[in-house]
Amino acid sequence: MGYRKNLRIVCGNLKDKGSLIKTVLSSKPHKSAVRCVILRATTHGSSSPPSNHRIAAVISLGLESKTEACSCIQALMDRLHSTSNALVALKCLYTIHNIIGKGFFILKDQLSMYEYFGGRNFLKLLTFRDDLDPETREMSKWVRWYAAILEQNLLVSKVLGCHLYSKRAKNVIGKEKDNFSSSLNSDLLNDIDALVEFACQVGDLPDSLHLQRKSLVYEIVRSVGEDYRLVQREIGTRVAELEARMMSLSSSEWTQFLNSLIKFEDCKEGISLLFRNRNRNDELWDLVKETKAQLVAVMKDSGNDGKRTLVVRFLQRTSRAS
Repeated sequence: MGYRKNLRIVCGNLKDKGSLIKTVLSSKPHKSAVRCVILRATTHGSSSPPSNHRIAAVISLGLESKTEACSCIQALMDRLHSTSNALVALKCLYTIHNIIGKGFFILKDQLSMYEYFGGRNFLKLLTFRDDLDPETREMSKWVRWYAAILEQNLLVSKVLGCHLYSKRAKNVIGKEKDNFSSSLNSDLLNDIDALVEFACQVGDLPDSLHLQRKSLVYEIVRSVGEDYRLVQREIGTRVAELEARMMSLSSSEWTQFLNSLIKFEDCKEGISLLFRNRNRNDELWDLVKETKAQLVAVMKDSGNDGKRTLVVRFLQRTSRAS
C-alpha cells in the first residue's frame, strides 16, 4: 500500500510539471499565467497547506481586472473538478476559503457567480471519493465536509448581506442594538436559520479526527474555527435581540425560533469534539439555554396566559439584573 502511495506522489509531481510546461507553452499567455499560479498552489506531492506566498499570489490575481479574476476562479474550479486526489481537492478548497476570507471584492464576486448559478451545492463534491487506500477514503470525507462548509459560508453571506470577514460585519461589533433596531423579526429569524445551518455543517464532522495530525487538515480545521467564532458572534447578537423582543413574536415565530435553538444545541457535541473545547463561548450557550427555556415555558401556555407568563419572567429577569 505504501508503494502505491509513493508511486502516486511521484506520478503526481510529474503530472504537475507536465501541466506547468503545457500551460507555459499555451497560445494564450494571459490565461496560462493564471493557471500556473493555481497549479503551484495546489500541487500533488505535499500534504502541507499551500504556503502563504502561494495563497497571496492567487489573491493578487483579483487586483488587475475582472477578466483576470474570472480566469482565476475558472482555473481554480477546473482544477477542483478535474482531480480525483483528495489532497489536491483539499488544497483547492483551502484556496477558495482564503479567497472568501482575504480576497478582494472582485474575486469574491466571481466566486459568488458560481454559487448563484450552481445552487446550494455549487462546488459539486457531494460524491467525491479518492479510492487509492483507506486513508484517502477518509480524506475524501474531509473534502465533502469542507466543501459543504464553504457552500454554507457563501449562503450565510448572501442572507446577511455581507461576508463574515467584511468591514461592514466587523463594524457591527458593539453596535448590535442600533444595527438590529430596524430589522424585522422574520429577517432575524432567517439570519439565525442560516447561521445555525453553518454550525450544523461544522458539527457534522468526519469520524477520522486523527487525520488532524496532517498539517493540511489541521490548518483547515483552524480556519473553519475562525469562521465558526464569527458565526457564534452573529448568532449571539440575534438571539439576544429576539429574546428582548419575545413579547412581540407571533406563535409561528416562537416555533421557528425554538426549532433553531434546539438545532443549534444538537450540534454542540460535534463542534466540541472538533475544536476540543476551543471556541467554547459558554456565555452564548447559557444564553441559548435560557432563551429556549423561556420559549418552552411560554409555548406551554396559550393566548393571553402565555404573554402574561412571558411578561412576568421578563420582569423577574430585569429585576435580578438591576
